[in-house]
Amino acid sequence: MATPLVVSEVSKSFTMHLRDGIKLPVVSDVAFSVASGECVVLGGPSGIGKSSLLKMIYGNYAVDTGQILIRHDGRIVDLASTDPRTVLNVRRNTLGYVSQFLRTVPRVAAIDVVAEPLVARGEDAVAARKKAGALLARLNLPETLWQLPPATFSGGEQQRVNIARGFITEHTILLLDEPTASLDARNRAVVVGMIAEKKKAGVALLGIFHDEEVREAVADRILDVQQFSPRKIAA
Repeated sequence: MATPLVVSEVSKSFTMHLRDGIKLPVVSDVAFSVASGECVVLGGPSGIGKSSLLKMIYGNYAVDTGQILIRHDGRIVDLASTDPRTVLNVRRNTLGYVSQFLRTVPRVAAIDVVAEPLVARGEDAVAARKKAGALLARLNLPETLWQLPPATFSGGEQQRVNIARGFITEHTILLLDEPTASLDARNRAVVVGMIAEKKKAGVALLGIFHDEEVREAVADRILDVQQFSPRKIAA
């Protein structure tokens, strides 16, 4: 499918239950698509709904109206209306996500955290750990840390584990929420190269990058989310 991700007429608001049920609008009538091999960057000021939009596409947030259409296992799935089991299957095989924060099971070694998505898809554990090690080495994480739990790492080290975990699979769609925010210039350049390789492989990428240099290096197109916001925020 040349366009594996289509967002159509999506709207979202949050209900403030502790404030007499006041509804806080987030986005309205969002419509765009991402093609295979394309990196679309969500632009606009902070608080405009960029991260919320990524979370809606990944299925962490429900939408009020609209469709989120993804090509999965040879069919079109609407993540906005499908059942939770299908959402989990889509995440396992089609839709990847790199957030700003690493959430892992305590006491699990970093190399196993990175390898886990491959093991969950049925790949041999030894082969998965070998691929995980190669990614961690590329991201300049010292091998002495690979057997330690990431909870003991610095923020930048944790983010490199997070990036390796997100990039290790061959998902056809990849969501990126500030993946380079905690990285130094050397490792930001590594991630830019990894994104370029994903694009070359035909992956559709949708991301948020506040670092202007990184954004300019990876973006094929910038989508201004403010056009979909009921709450205009000054830049």
